[in-house]
Amino acid sequence: MALGALSGWTRSQKHVVAASYLAWTFDALDFFALVFVLPDVAKQFDVGIPAVALAVTLTLAVRPLGAFLFGRLADDYGRRKVLIFNVICYSVFGFATAFSTSLDVFLIIRALFGVAMGGIWGIGASLAMETVQPKARGFVSGLLQSGYPSGYLIASLVFGALYVHFGWRGMFMAGLVPGLLLALYIYLAVPESASWRRPATVSAGRHGLHLAGVTAALVVVMFLLIEFGREQGLLYIVLLVVPLLVLAAVMTPFIRQYWKLALYAIILMTGFNFFSHGTQDLYPVFLREQHHFDPATVTTITVILNIGAIVGGLFFASLSQSLGRRKTVVMVTLLSLPVIYFWAYAPTAVTLAAGAFLMQVCVQGAWGVVPVHLNELSPAAVRGTFGGTVYQLGNLIASVNAVFQAEFAQSQGGNYSIALAVVAAFAAILIAVMMYFGPEAQNADMGAAVPAEE
Repeated sequence: MALGALSGWTRSQKHVVAASYLAWTFDALDFFALVFVLPDVAKQFDVGIPAVALAVTLTLAVRPLGAFLFGRLADDYGRRKVLIFNVICYSVFGFATAFSTSLDVFLIIRALFGVAMGGIWGIGASLAMETVQPKARGFVSGLLQSGYPSGYLIASLVFGALYVHFGWRGMFMAGLVPGLLLALYIYLAVPESASWRRPATVSAGRHGLHLAGVTAALVVVMFLLIEFGREQGLLYIVLLVVPLLVLAAVMTPFIRQYWKLALYAIILMTGFNFFSHGTQDLYPVFLREQHHFDPATVTTITVILNIGAIVGGLFFASLSQSLGRRKTVVMVTLLSLPVIYFWAYAPTAVTLAAGAFLMQVCVQGAWGVVPVHLNELSPAAVRGTFGGTVYQLGNLIASVNAVFQAEFAQSQGGNYSIALAVVAAFAAILIAVMMYFGPEAQNADMGAAVPAEE
């Protein structure tokens, strides 16, 4: 499957796919740096783990703002330029986290990082899918999505190498140089999408309004979470911010025409985000707090599970090129159900590692299909905005996960197993149902052209 997809690539296509993959990888590195050190940050600022887990929630909650803002810029000014700016933003904010002097400062910086993180996926995926040939889309989709577990894998290695020597702050410093080097690489080697066309009219004033709106929404999100607490604050966010973002999106004529598709995609991506974050974000905490494993053991298990994620994403996304997007996702999510018990309840480090490997094969096996599936469904003129925004709106709705699982586990006497298992099973069933009854546009014409070789 993959061999045929890899044939006939131009140098430009290779650069585009490599840059898009690395952009998502380094983004994930900065995000997952936090999940390894939640207990340490809590101790630093003299609060409980759920209070620091709010930073995970906050990062996920504001990602739709970045997806909309950077996506609209990419649709008007081009994928490449905005991708460079976006990579620089998340690299700088990730680095700045290391210099937090209080929990409030920590939360503010992570919120800014979340906005920057929100733009990367939609821009990178649209740039890649518009550049590669249709026969390569399945493989490229799996490769792009494997950037997320690749970043998690690198974060686990950074934890093993730097944590003992530099503490939790060193974890957040690790991503700056790779991010800036990536921005330089994109500037020097990556061409613009051959399919992107600058709109006939581009309004700088409109983008100024977008920026003002995103800034206002960011302030509102932070206020609601800090003032009303995690559960009530998130409820207000979902009730207020999500409708406003959806309204802003449907103001665009192309999205207005496809509002039913957008609603379907948001619900689908809610399930997908519960599936990934519900099986990843608190797993290191589960290993440290419930099983009391040392950092070396935690590192080993997370490396193994992320290898499984990469294998699953590449294999099943490539399989979707022949089996179909919907059938592949339904199959792999249902396969995850019997794996959940071994992943959450295995008694030893060896059996937990095996369960985690198989679980992430399934989780990222399903996720590997997402980039190509959403981009094939997306309206062409707003592809940079559509896929990323519906993805991140699903992320916003699922952003309650980290706090929910942490508090659920504590209410069960520190039993993270049941909290992990409940969320994973719910998400797998939701995704299978939505994909079974949903649309598919495999090999849709995205206007991809083969760039001329330099």
